[in-house]
Amino acid sequence: MSTATAKPTSVTEVKMASNPDVKALIGAELASLIAIRHDLHAHPELNYQEKRTSELVQRELSKLAPSGLMFKTGLAKGTGVLAYLPPTDKAGEGKPSIGLRADMDALPISENTGKKYASTTPGIMHACGHDGHVTMLLGAARVLSKLPHRPRGVHFVFQPAEESGAGGKAMCDDGVLDGKVLGPKIERMYGLHGWPTSPLNVVGSRPGPLLAATDDVIVTITGEQSHAAYPHFSKDSILCVAQCLISLQQLVARNSSPFDNIVCSMTMIKGGTANNIIPREAQFQGTIRTLTSETRALAKKRFFEIVNGVAAAHDCKANIDWHEGYPVTFNDPALTERWFETAKRTVGEKRVQLVPEPTMGGEDFSYYAQKVPAVFFTLGLQRPGDDKPVTLHQPEFDFNDDAIATGVEMFVAMATEP
Repeated sequence: MSTATAKPTSVTEVKMASNPDVKALIGAELASLIAIRHDLHAHPELNYQEKRTSELVQRELSKLAPSGLMFKTGLAKGTGVLAYLPPTDKAGEGKPSIGLRADMDALPISENTGKKYASTTPGIMHACGHDGHVTMLLGAARVLSKLPHRPRGVHFVFQPAEESGAGGKAMCDDGVLDGKVLGPKIERMYGLHGWPTSPLNVVGSRPGPLLAATDDVIVTITGEQSHAAYPHFSKDSILCVAQCLISLQQLVARNSSPFDNIVCSMTMIKGGTANNIIPREAQFQGTIRTLTSETRALAKKRFFEIVNGVAAAHDCKANIDWHEGYPVTFNDPALTERWFETAKRTVGEKRVQLVPEPTMGGEDFSYYAQKVPAVFFTLGLQRPGDDKPVTLHQPEFDFNDDAIATGVEMFVAMATEP
């Protein structure tokens, strides 16, 4: 086998070949990035309250101003930040940019990790790894600012309120994608999520649906109150709720194909004041999750028909408060194929996997993907030998610092595509 180095075959390859070693640049930043991650973890903030987090992001971005990086603040109800790093290559001037996104908010969960950098705010913690996401995007901004050759401009989207506030939609509504805020239009978007059940530093994705559409519902059943000893004087709201919960499983068992994923989980029941009173009202709440717009529409239609029908059969009335949640997170097939090629070149084929099926969790990265071609991918956090990893939204969860370098490297790789 020849030991000669293959010559670049295009102008872009020549320029990229002359960039410094990205891994070395990441290595030089790693200790500082881990310190930032621990600081973010110790100071979590809920959706649309990420003031300190936003200020930290702005402080770190300000250090990169000599490279030409600019940023705008006050987006998405106040805490969102959009940064832009221009291309260094003349061929990239005037062209649309590549967008990279991180979410900043935490969760209303009491931490139980025992870490030295555990949350200092009672009842709030980074149980979903957004502290890691912010850190990796800041790391990518640092590394990219040091590269002498950037074929495209790069936007860094630091958004609030992924967990429940649709911060991604708020950023889109403010114009971060269409050039109204800073820099040119964004041509394509990339985002990632730490994945506790995937092997450490393995990245994965799939074309088409990756995460589900998430709709929430609150149903109030109104009947007629009576003494529990005389149920014939009542219109039993409790019994009606019970029958609704059973009948709603038709959505999964009889209204959709076994090959068309749908989740109908009713998770809260409220009703009653005493053991000898049949209450006038009872309430239940839950979530409906689907993977296609057709199934989403069908699920809503059948939900209303089933609940109203059951309520009528019990001589009760139903009030259905339907909250349309995040859309399906849909990966553009052509861009996903390109992502796989880049990922394999970046981290090696053995560390890239095809996600075999969608997850029924939701993500507001979906709003970006509705407007421009986008790819959302997973970054493995599972430590070797850990057969029962702590998963997302659990009080013992902590983002794995050993994955930060790979996350930064992947962001840099996607941003330096021609």
